[in-house]
Amino acid sequence: MPRIFVAVLFTISLASVAMAQDPVKVDAKHYTVEFQNSQVRVLRIKYGAHEKSVMHRHPNSVAIFLTDSNATFTFPKGDPQNIVSKAGETRFTPGGLHLPENTGDQPFEVILVELKSKAVKKVAKKPTTTATTPKQ
Repeated sequence: MPRIFVAVLFTISLASVAMAQDPVKVDAKHYTVEFQNSQVRVLRIKYGAHEKSVMHRHPNSVAIFLTDSNATFTFPKGDPQNIVSKAGETRFTPGGLHLPENTGDQPFEVILVELKSKAVKKVAKKPTTTATTPKQ
């Protein structure tokens, strides 16, 4: 019985950690949902000068920079990455876990289009049959 209880608690804690990585849930100050459907979720991201977020996750996305920005992304593993973007710039951002920080003296704003992937169904190929004509 204690083993089941521990397993249930472990599963619940993993689920809450996974859910807590949604930036809208863990950092509502900086992230708001503008639009959402089965294909995409569109976020408006606003950071004041020198503001920092918390560690969170995004799927593959397209970022559209509405203002110039200077930011540093810290990752769970590896070196931090400095990102400088200009207003009007658009870039693909691969999904992953990061902690962003506005390292500039000005606020910045970004629209992030998160791509929702669907499971790809494999279609079974029909066996190829050769048509034969009866011999006469």
